[in-house]
Amino acid sequence: MSTAAAVDIQQLSFSYAATPVLQGVDLRVASGEFLGIVGPNAGGKSTLLRLILGLLKPSSGRIRVLGEPAWRARRRIGYVPQYPGFSRDFPISVEEVVLMSRFGLGLSSKRRAGEGERPGLRLGRWRRTDRDAAAAALAEVEAADLHGRQIGTLSGGQMQRVLLARALASEPELLILDEPTANIDQRIEGEIFELLAALNRRLTILVVSHDIGFISGYVTRVACLNRTLICHTTDAIDGQTIRALYGEDVRHIHHDHPPPAEAHEAAHG
Repeated sequence: MSTAAAVDIQQLSFSYAATPVLQGVDLRVASGEFLGIVGPNAGGKSTLLRLILGLLKPSSGRIRVLGEPAWRARRRIGYVPQYPGFSRDFPISVEEVVLMSRFGLGLSSKRRAGEGERPGLRLGRWRRTDRDAAAAALAEVEAADLHGRQIGTLSGGQMQRVLLARALASEPELLILDEPTANIDQRIEGEIFELLAALNRRLTILVVSHDIGFISGYVTRVACLNRTLICHTTDAIDGQTIRALYGEDVRHIHHDHPPPAEAHEAAHG
């Protein structure tokens, strides 16, 4: 992978009205990194993600994503929210959920040259390339057998796989996840992060998590955010770092980057 910056943030500050949320944030995420973002509630994590996604504008400072202004790079980003954003009772299949990310998506030049199809939004009948992309994404997250299921029948872990597939179906270069394992059990949490570790072979990944000890077995670096941001290598995180970030002792486990299966056992065994 290239060493060019996937995300380049310089002296970024943001306020809601007169309330400062982020102040003087500097962050450079190289292409191919797997970055974990941790911090207390109301520390600015979700706001930082919205800025990277181009949904908010900085009060001051500079942000570029994949070499472009954040708003312009939005179509090149896959996003997995903490919550689905739609009712679990809505009568829609897994395949249709995954296909949502293909709305308005122009075909890549490689596919367009081979298929002879016109890019743009098509309502009603999906293109074959859209269905192929959805099927490939479900297969990649090991959920191909769920494609015809109604979303209301899925477990929490199955839903997270489907939301991840939805993000992958847009064929992103950068994958951003907001607390992807907050509502699932520890065994499924390990499975999701092993999937992310595999995806990191071809994608840059940013993940917000509440569990600093667990994610340190998977990520390249940890960005500690509480209005300001400090990045650490995973072996540099100690009790003093955690107290400075959260203001109290929280569970912490040291990792030396074992393989994912061993990391899961160390964190939860």
